[in-house]
Amino acid sequence: MQTATPLPINPAVLAWARQESGYTVDRVAHRLSTREERVLAWERGEANPSLPQLQKLAHFFQRPLGLFFQPKPPSLTPLAAEYRRLPGVVAGRESPEMRLALRQMLTRREHMINLLGEMGEDVPEFRLQARLKEKPEEVAGRLRKALEIGVPTQIHWKDEWQALSAWRSAVERLGVLVFQFNKVDLEEARGISLLRFPLPVVGVNSRELPEPKSFTLLHELVHMMLTVGNEEVPALMEQRNNEQWASVEQFAETVTSHTLVPEGALVSVIKDEFLDPGSWGLLEVRRLARRFRLSPIAMATRLRASDFMTWPQYYAWKDAWDDFLKNLPRKMKGFAPPVDMAITRNGRPFVQLVLEAMNSNRITSVEASRYLDLKFEHFRKLHDKILMGLIHGPNHD
Repeated sequence: MQTATPLPINPAVLAWARQESGYTVDRVAHRLSTREERVLAWERGEANPSLPQLQKLAHFFQRPLGLFFQPKPPSLTPLAAEYRRLPGVVAGRESPEMRLALRQMLTRREHMINLLGEMGEDVPEFRLQARLKEKPEEVAGRLRKALEIGVPTQIHWKDEWQALSAWRSAVERLGVLVFQFNKVDLEEARGISLLRFPLPVVGVNSRELPEPKSFTLLHELVHMMLTVGNEEVPALMEQRNNEQWASVEQFAETVTSHTLVPEGALVSVIKDEFLDPGSWGLLEVRRLARRFRLSPIAMATRLRASDFMTWPQYYAWKDAWDDFLKNLPRKMKGFAPPVDMAITRNGRPFVQLVLEAMNSNRITSVEASRYLDLKFEHFRKLHDKILMGLIHGPNHD
C-alpha cells in the first residue's frame, strides 16, 4: 500500500499555530485521529505530517497552508491587547472559538478601513466618552440623545427583532462596527468590545436571544465610551482587581439600563400599566419588559437601578426567573437563509461597502465573496435585500 509522503514543514510554525489558535495537543490529535505523541513529534521536528494531515491542520487552525513552510512564526499583537476585559476570561487563555471569532472580527475591520480608503471615503470617528465619576443616568441621557431613538418609537416597535435592528443601526451611525460571532459559549462572552480606533467593534454572541442582544450591544458601547474617556484599557493592560472591576461592570450595566429605559418613561409606563412597585412577580416584570422590547432580566436590572426593586427583591426575582427558564421546553433551532446570515454577521455598513467596492471594480467578486463569507450565487438577493433596507430603514422621532 502506498503511504502519503511527509512534508518538510517548519515545526516551530506548527507549534505556534496550535498555541495561537488556543488548542491543546490532545484536541488536535483527536481532530486528526492520531496520537498525541505524533503531534508532539511534528512540533519537535522529529517527524512530518503528510499533505492530507497538513491540510486538515490548516483548516482546523484557520491558517493558509503556505504558512507552515515559512522560516519563522509571524509576529502578531496579542489578542488580549485588542479587547476589553471580560469577567471570567483570563487574558491570553481564551477558548479556541473565541480566539477565532476575535481574529475574524479584526480582519473584517481591516477590510472595512481598506475599502473606505479605496472608495475615497473618510473613516468615521467615534467620539462619545464617559467617566466613572459621572452619574450613570447623565451618561445614559447623553448616549440616548446621540442614538437618536425616541421613546415613542421604541414603544411602538412591533417585536424584539425590530428593536434589535433599530438599536444596531443607531450604534453603527456613531462610527462603530457591529458584528456577530458564533460558536462561543455564552458563559465565556455574551458580547465583546474591540478597542481599536477609529472604527472600534462591538461583537455580539449570535447564541444570545434578540431581547438580551440589545442590552449586550449597548453595554459594550458604554465600555467603549469609558475607553475614550481613558477609564478603560485592553484586557492585557488592565490592572484592576476583581472588586474594582466589578464596580466598572456595575457602572456599565446601570448606564445601559437607563439608556434603554429613561427614568421618565419608566415611571409613566408603570402608572399606565397600574403596576405596584412593591410587588414584582414574573408576570409583572415580563409585562413591563414587553413594552420596551427588553428581556425580563434587563428590565429587573433597570427596576433595581432606580430603586423600584430592593436588592433582596431583585435576588428573589432572579432566582424565580432562573427556575422558570430551566423548566421551559427547549426551542428547536431555526434555519436562517445565507443572505440573512451574512447581513447579521457582518452588519449592513460593511456589506454595503463591499457591494459598492465590487460594483465599482475596486475588488473582485471572489474577494467580495471571501470578505462576506458568502457564495457569489447569493449576491443578487443580497444586493436586493440591502437596497430594501436602505429604502425602508428604521424611523426616528
